Amino acid sequence: MIVGIGVDNIELTRIEKALTHPRFIEKVLRPNEKAKYESFDTEVRKIEFLAGRWAAKEAFSKAIGLGIGSDLHFLDLEIINNELGNPSFLNPPFVGNVQLSISHSRLEATAIVILEKV
Repeated sequence: MIVGIGVDNIELTRIEKALTHPRFIEKVLRPNEKAKYESFDTEVRKIEFLAGRWAAKEAFSKAIGLGIGSDLHFLDLEIINNELGNPSFLNPPFVGNVQLSISHSRLEATAIVILEKV
């Protein structure tokens, strides 16, 4: 049974602007995510990756009904990719199935999260 759906969309220019703040990456990405971010060769790909992670974590917070804030932080969530590149949350603060999809375009990143109780 679906108990939560969250969607988030972010313009890549907003992420690019946020990167001017000294600790922005450390506030959004866990260490393994940061290592993957740093492995990309181009700034464009780094911004796409970061925007996708931002959107996914925001979408999760909306699906669970908390929003990012005092009860849930970006660093409470970590996203990994399987061998096919499909993203998923690693040990999310939810008991049940968590479905995640992230999409990028030249201008924005969008993520959807579906929470299911089993």
